[in-house]
Amino acid sequence: MASVILPTRDGGLETFEIGPAVAAAQGGAWNRTAYAAAHVVVDPYADNDPWLDCAVDWDRTLAFREHLWSKGFGVAEAMDTAQRGMGMDWPTSLELIKRSVSLAKSGGHLIACGAGTDHLAPSDASSLDDVIGAYEKQCEAVEAAGGRIILMASRALAKVAKSPEDYGTVYGRILGSLKEPAILHWLGEMFDPALEGYWGDRDHMAAMDTCLGVIADNASKVDGIKISLLSAEKEVSMRRRLPKGVRMYTGDDFNYPELIAGDEQGYSHALLGIFDPIATAAAQALSALNRGDMAAYNSAFDPTVPLSRHIFKAPTRFYKTGVVFMAYLNGHQDHFTMLGGQQSTRSAQHLADIVRLASKAGLFDVPDRAATRAARVFATYGIGI
Repeated sequence: MASVILPTRDGGLETFEIGPAVAAAQGGAWNRTAYAAAHVVVDPYADNDPWLDCAVDWDRTLAFREHLWSKGFGVAEAMDTAQRGMGMDWPTSLELIKRSVSLAKSGGHLIACGAGTDHLAPSDASSLDDVIGAYEKQCEAVEAAGGRIILMASRALAKVAKSPEDYGTVYGRILGSLKEPAILHWLGEMFDPALEGYWGDRDHMAAMDTCLGVIADNASKVDGIKISLLSAEKEVSMRRRLPKGVRMYTGDDFNYPELIAGDEQGYSHALLGIFDPIATAAAQALSALNRGDMAAYNSAFDPTVPLSRHIFKAPTRFYKTGVVFMAYLNGHQDHFTMLGGQQSTRSAQHLADIVRLASKAGLFDVPDRAATRAARVFATYGIGI
């Protein structure tokens, strides 16, 4: 057992013992399509302005994609987990997409890539044509790189749209021009406050009607939709109303086990940021589901849910900090540094609870390494020195 000194809720300290890792997942096909939205690793030695510039460690970033593919996951590239809109700009995102798509194709791996309008500042958008032009620019670039599109929600569209019909106009235009069916992404305001009222209504159920109408009008160009509303009830309601052949990809980092398992009327596939830090346990669960072993499925997934709910707690948009902290503790990068200095968005107490919950879920591949690295981070808060 490996130990680390952690802060406690009462202002004290405790010596915490990190437990052993879960067993490696069994191989074999899965009966769900599962994408992991992957984070980026920064270059901590770059001589730049860390709050303003994108300095990516390409070798470590791509190695992490290889790690996810080795577990059986597809990679959802350049999504919000990669800090799109929170440190990652469009030129760097496109470079990431080009490198990842090339690597995926050389290895025969599954990949889909985020295309949006984030190079267009909402303050500079004044019309639907501005939004359409921005979407077209990114979609054309992603397709030119050989990538399949994940059509990300647009802050600029949320700003200029005057009615639900405006969303239909924009999405119809963009989807109609794509080479292959896309995955739509409805990112809720808990992940990005600028997207409140997306699809033309702050009421999610009314917004869902508009979104479903867009999908029905463009069903041949829609592979599926990922919704990130952190509501199992809303996801199931929408899943049951999707046109035949259009998939639901759960983006619910609170309720993913039950949504992936499904019910008598269907199930969700997955496109999740939490799969980044829990890849081993998630692969184990998905292999068990494929075998029809629900006891093993629940045994693998259930312990990860408290960790996921903690990492994605409000303000949810800061969840990337916990994802990168886990990557550091598990040896996928040699530092706890993020684009835009985002490692500072969570407290020492929050990070300590990640250690506790991840240990309980058996997510530390090498407990001694996790303890040593956690101690280095907490030392910066004056703990254990």
